[in-house]
Amino acid sequence: PEAPRVLADVAELTDGLAAAEPGAAWRLKDDPRDLDVNLVRLPAGGRNEPFEGPGLDILVHVVAGSGVLHTDGGDVPIRAGQLLWLPKSSRRGFTAGDEGLAWLTAHRRKQGLAIGHRPG
Repeated sequence: PEAPRVLADVAELTDGLAAAEPGAAWRLKDDPRDLDVNLVRLPAGGRNEPFEGPGLDILVHVVAGSGVLHTDGGDVPIRAGQLLWLPKSSRRGFTAGDEGLAWLTAHRRKQGLAIGHRPG
């Protein structure tokens, strides 16, 4: 088995968040693995338009900044330190506040497409 280790420094990845490039700043790439994990950033005022999420539950830890989670049930103010649950296939989007917004996602690894023999 592999040894536990430090993967990333979230403080470094969120330094200067208000002016950061939007998108995934870090992702777990080790194989084999059972999890997909990403650190996503939005600069001040940045927006991730609402979309229908994948068919799996996602845990979100807001690690820096504040903003709004947009859902079909309405807008939810969010801030650093909060844990969010995004149920499978739920509609979600994010807008960053004045200091930007960064969140860490963790979920079961999505199965990739494979070419192979079809049963039967």
